[in-house]
Amino acid sequence: MTRWLRSYWAEEDTWFHFEAGADGWVIRQVELQGPFEKPVAAASLAEWEAAQQAGALADYEATFGATAEVPVHEWDAHEPQDLTAQEFETVWLTARAICQAGARARPTHKA
Repeated sequence: MTRWLRSYWAEEDTWFHFEAGADGWVIRQVELQGPFEKPVAAASLAEWEAAQQAGALADYEATFGATAEVPVHEWDAHEPQDLTAQEFETVWLTARAICQAGARARPTHKA
């Protein structure tokens, strides 16, 4: 069963929002940093894997970041809070738009 949750990590002043599969591995992840909760990541595991296979991982991570590399059950110390699918989706869509806009604003380096 899919699970949606969020967890605050004070040492990074970051809210992490997760969509996790039945196995506990992160499917999608959003990171909101600082007092204004600026989106700094909105990554999809499927997209990340596709970018890796296509040799475009650096570009993907520069735009969207990456998902966690451990299952969510290992974060109990960060007291995760359950979210509804709609709550996660709202955060996801907003963060994706901001990450994409940031990528378009970055200068490109061509050799």
